Amino acid sequence: MALIVQKYGGTSVGSIERIKNVAQRVARFKAQGHQVVVVVSAMTGETNRLIALANEIQSHPDPREMDVLVATGEQVTIALLSMALMEMGLKAKSYTGAQVRILTDTAHTKARILSIDEENLRRDLNAGHVVVVAGFQGVDEKGNITTLGRGGSDTTGVALAAALKADECQIYTDVDGVYTTDPRIVPEARKLKTITFEEMLEMASLGSKVLQIRSVEFAGKYKVKLRVLSSFEEEGEGTLITFEEDAMEQPIISGIAFNRDEAKITVLGVPDRPGIAYAILGPVADANIDVDMIIQNVGADGTTTDFTFTVHRNDFTRAMGILKIVQGTIGAREIKGDDKATKVSLVGVGMRSHSGIASNMFKTLAAEGINIQMISTSEIKISVVIDEKYLELAVRVLHKAFNLDQAA
Repeated sequence: MALIVQKYGGTSVGSIERIKNVAQRVARFKAQGHQVVVVVSAMTGETNRLIALANEIQSHPDPREMDVLVATGEQVTIALLSMALMEMGLKAKSYTGAQVRILTDTAHTKARILSIDEENLRRDLNAGHVVVVAGFQGVDEKGNITTLGRGGSDTTGVALAAALKADECQIYTDVDGVYTTDPRIVPEARKLKTITFEEMLEMASLGSKVLQIRSVEFAGKYKVKLRVLSSFEEEGEGTLITFEEDAMEQPIISGIAFNRDEAKITVLGVPDRPGIAYAILGPVADANIDVDMIIQNVGADGTTTDFTFTVHRNDFTRAMGILKIVQGTIGAREIKGDDKATKVSLVGVGMRSHSGIASNMFKTLAAEGINIQMISTSEIKISVVIDEKYLELAVRVLHKAFNLDQAA
């Protein structure tokens, strides 16, 4: 018998029929003797509907009241799923985040989990109940409802698995595992049986939409065994995200991630002096704009430098506006921007023991006439920024060049 935490996203519980299907899946695990905790999101579109209602009332909805509002989406799902399980003859009990006592900080709409009181959940599990918990939400020390922001239900599932010391946390999505890249771009993409946490963390941070990066970070911190499965297929083992690296079988490259939402900004002709990077990026950071890749080049005369960095495309206009304001202060000759950039990345722990990965990547792109605008590397990742129009071509040719369509 194992203790399993299962998380189902909005599409998995998007209708009464799908909620009943989830109940049947949970019942099969219960019949095998397992203890099961189920974490669910709001039904598809419900959170967006609630946000739209708020925006009709207030142009900038109050964050505390917004959390009170959107947390009701998951509350509907947990009650319906518990009813579906009861209808099948199972004992089930639903919990909101506050009822569990998922304690968070006070950052409304983007709270972080501080602790979980799992005592009541354990009692119900030991009494034979399926415990159904609302994802995406918690409560602060003053009793205010909080929500965890994007990917919050994944984070709830992993956090509960950590608190309960579960044998496995299963994330059910609309895909049946982690692939070498997006199959919609490369039909030959393969589903991976396993992937390391390091690789999954990189894939999530680089634009892979299978798991949210916060949940992967949480799982890595607390050594929670994660598995990604499809909620629409009855069979299949999905992809296991593991801490073990088998050097004998580990492929050099495990996957190709990409992000369409990059924008590139170049600050030209600033003085080459200590503190110039902070003078440029400090005001950007103060506006809560995240900076990704950074390149600094010393000018030919040795006294000036060009400074290039990327931000999310949604932040491009704001970042450009901020830099225009401080242009005179930092002594920049010109500020240029490009909101049609994209990032493509190779990820694999096998890079640690193999050379020539970067040169092969650059050669492959050059053969297709794809210009590389920026390069960033780490121990298990190589990322390049290229023009948006070449993104899908780049992913396809790199997938083929590194034999990712062939099983290891």
